[in-house]
Amino acid sequence: MPSACGLRYSTSMFSSRLPAPAINRLSGAIAARKARGEELLDLTVSNPTAAGLAPDADRLAQAFGDSAPSMARYAPDPRGHRAAREIIAQAFQLDADDLLLCSCSSEAYGMLFKLLCNPRDGVLVPRPSYPLFEQLTALEGVEAVPYRLHYDGAWRLDLAAIAQGLRSGCRAVLVVNPNNPTGSFIEADQLCPLADLLAEHDAALIGDEVFFDYAIDAAARTSVLDQQQALAFSLGGLSKWAGLPQMKLSWIALGGSEARRPEAMARLELIADTYLCLSTPVQAALSELLAIGAAQRAAIKKRIAENITALSSALEAVGAVTLIPAQGGWTALLRVPALQSEEELVVSLVQEAGVLVHPGYFFDFESEAILVLSLLVEPSIFSEGLSRLLDRFRY
Repeated sequence: MPSACGLRYSTSMFSSRLPAPAINRLSGAIAARKARGEELLDLTVSNPTAAGLAPDADRLAQAFGDSAPSMARYAPDPRGHRAAREIIAQAFQLDADDLLLCSCSSEAYGMLFKLLCNPRDGVLVPRPSYPLFEQLTALEGVEAVPYRLHYDGAWRLDLAAIAQGLRSGCRAVLVVNPNNPTGSFIEADQLCPLADLLAEHDAALIGDEVFFDYAIDAAARTSVLDQQQALAFSLGGLSKWAGLPQMKLSWIALGGSEARRPEAMARLELIADTYLCLSTPVQAALSELLAIGAAQRAAIKKRIAENITALSSALEAVGAVTLIPAQGGWTALLRVPALQSEEELVVSLVQEAGVLVHPGYFFDFESEAILVLSLLVEPSIFSEGLSRLLDRFRY
C-alpha cells in the first residue's frame, strides 16, 4: 500500500525499498551481443582502472607496505583517524575538525539522510542527474523529490521548484557540483539565494563535489561551502579525485552555518560510531595514495582533453550532431536528431554498430534526443566508436 509521500509498502518477504529485478531492452541487447561473442565498443566506461588508467601496482604495494606498522593496531575513530583527516584538510584547504571520513559517497549520503530526515521525509534531488538518488533515498526510507535544471545556454537551478519543495517540508537540497552528466557547476549568483531559502526553512545543503577538481575553468567553480547562511555538507573522495575507485575512502566536509555545525558533527559521529566502516589500511596509506592520485588525476585530465579534441574534430563533419558545452566532469552530451526514440537508437547502435552509449532518459533529461558518452574511454576505442555512432547522422 502507498504511504502519504508515495513510498510503497509490501507484505511480501522482501522490502519494498528495493525495486524488483528487471531487464530493459538495452541491457537485453548488450547481453545478446556478448553471448554471441561479438565486439562491443563501450563508450560508457567511467571506471579509470577499466579504461587503461590504472595506477602503478608496484607503487600501490609500496604505499601499503610502508604503512604496515600503522595497520597492525586497531584504534577506531568515528570521524576517521586524526592524521588522515589532517592530510585531507591540508590537501583541500579544509579544517580537520569539520571532516568526517567514510568509505564512499553512497555511505556518506546514507549518513546524511539519517542525520537530517525522519522516515518518509523528502529531499530535493536534481534532474537531470546520475540515476542513483532514488535508490539511495529509498534505502533510507526517504523520498526523492525532483527539481529541474533548466538549460538556456547554461544549466540553472529551478529555484522556484526548490522553494516549493522546502515549503512542503523537504529537509535538504542535493546539488551535484559539477553535475553528472551535464558537467555544470552551481552558479555563484544562485548559491546565495539557494542558501537563503534553506536557512529560512531550516534545511540543509548537500553538495556532491566528487568531480570538483575536473573543472575546465577552475576560477569559475563555486562550492556549496562558499556560503555561511545554511548548514552545508560537501562530499569528496579518492574514487573520482584520485582516480582510485578501489581505495574506499571518502569524506564529508561540514560548512555553512557555524551555529549548526557542532550539533551536526556530534550526531554524525554517533552514526559513524554505530557502523565504523572505514578500514585502517587506506587511512594509514593516505598520504602516499594522494601522491599517487595526483598522477592519476593528471592522466585522467589528459585523457579527457584528448577525447574532447577528437570529439570536436569529428563533429565538424556532422552538422546534425552538436556537443552540449560542459564546465567540468568527464562526461560528454551529444544532441542528435530525434529520428527515433532514444531507446530505439541506443538499442540499434548495440545491435547494428556494436557501440554502447547511454540514452538521455537514463538521466531524466526533459527532451530527446541526447546521448551520454564517457570521456575516459581509451582513445582508439573512443574514436572508432564515435565514428560508427556519427555514421548514423551523415547525410
